[in-house]
Amino acid sequence: MSVEVHFLPDNVTVQADPGEPLLEVAERAGVMIPTGCLMGSCHACEVEVNGDESVCACISAVPAGATQLTINLYVDPTW
Repeated sequence: MSVEVHFLPDNVTVQADPGEPLLEVAERAGVMIPTGCLMGSCHACEVEVNGDESVCACISAVPAGATQLTINLYVDPTW
């Protein structure tokens, strides 16, 4: 079962598989998520999922059981 992933503010939607890394989904969608350490420590890739939870995209994946996700990209001015 695929998951509909919607990226804001780019307004781009793609299909993804549960367990697929968020950075790979974004890349396939043509959406750029800034990265730093790629280990979740620096928080350069932090995104907001479904308007209520912030996660590091470099260590997060599309959750099983979801039918859709909204990922809001916001820019940290220090990056």
